[in-house]
Amino acid sequence: MKFSLVKDGITPDISKAQRELTEVAPEAWTFFRSHTPVRSGNARRKTVLENKTTINANYPYAVKLDQGSSNQAPDGMTKPTEAFLKKSFDKIMKGR
Repeated sequence: MKFSLVKDGITPDISKAQRELTEVAPEAWTFFRSHTPVRSGNARRKTVLENKTTINANYPYAVKLDQGSSNQAPDGMTKPTEAFLKKSFDKIMKGR
């Protein structure tokens, strides 16, 4: 018995998912920053994306803001960003 591959249907899907996954971190950083409270702009200005994969909130009161100390972000920034990431990953993995 001999088999031959007529069409590889999974490789294009995997390649597409890999491309889309590389875009998630910058989108998550933008989302995180948009949920960062603004008083002087320092917190947003000092929230940076490092190595295209890590969101760094580099200011001393980041934890306090993330715990919901601001009326502008009562849920902090991490919880909403985690929900954003879950939704993004689910969308990519479902192929939509």
